[in-house]
Amino acid sequence: MAEEQNAQDFTEDGDEGKRPLTRIQKVNRGKILEAALEVFSANGFRGATLDQIAAEAGLSKPNVLYYFPSKEAIHEALLGGLLDVWLAPLRAMNPEGEPREEIMRYMRRKLEMSREMPRESRLFANEVLQGAPRIGSGLSSDLKTLVDEKAAVIDHWIAQGRLAPVDPHHLIFSIWALTQHYADFDVQVRAVLGPGKDPIEGAAPFLDLLFTRLLTP
Repeated sequence: MAEEQNAQDFTEDGDEGKRPLTRIQKVNRGKILEAALEVFSANGFRGATLDQIAAEAGLSKPNVLYYFPSKEAIHEALLGGLLDVWLAPLRAMNPEGEPREEIMRYMRRKLEMSREMPRESRLFANEVLQGAPRIGSGLSSDLKTLVDEKAAVIDHWIAQGRLAPVDPHHLIFSIWALTQHYADFDVQVRAVLGPGKDPIEGAAPFLDLLFTRLLTP
């Protein structure tokens, strides 16, 4: 994930606390995080090594360890802002908007994220498949709170007769499953479709039709 958090623009400086990173330090830190995203998304946390990350970043292993004390620290730095990125499209669902269009906009944005951020999607999926040891608290707090809030909005729309009666939680789960699949199982999807076909381009009209029919009262 190329974007870094503001807190990552500082480094420890002994008794003086934190001091800003130099330009070179920011560049190197960014190289390490970008390389780690590639390595972790391809190999998972357990299969990734510091040597692989250093080689991908074009830096020595001691140089990598200058910025991050361990593989775990790099992984946690990547995951740090990822949950917020993942939740942003759902947060954008407007209770005052037209119900079907709000849900369809959410679905389309999640599908586009599979095109734009496949490595981040696989990083997130690998973390969850391992039992979410580093983001579990966020799943049971931030994620659950937001999903419950939006499920209540969807229930309200259903009660108004503006949507077909569906289970709102499972509707959201189905959107996750039918969009993130194209990032997490990209190799499988492309193998089945064959060369020269854009999976996302093909998925968009199908999912539009599917959810339009599902949600129409």
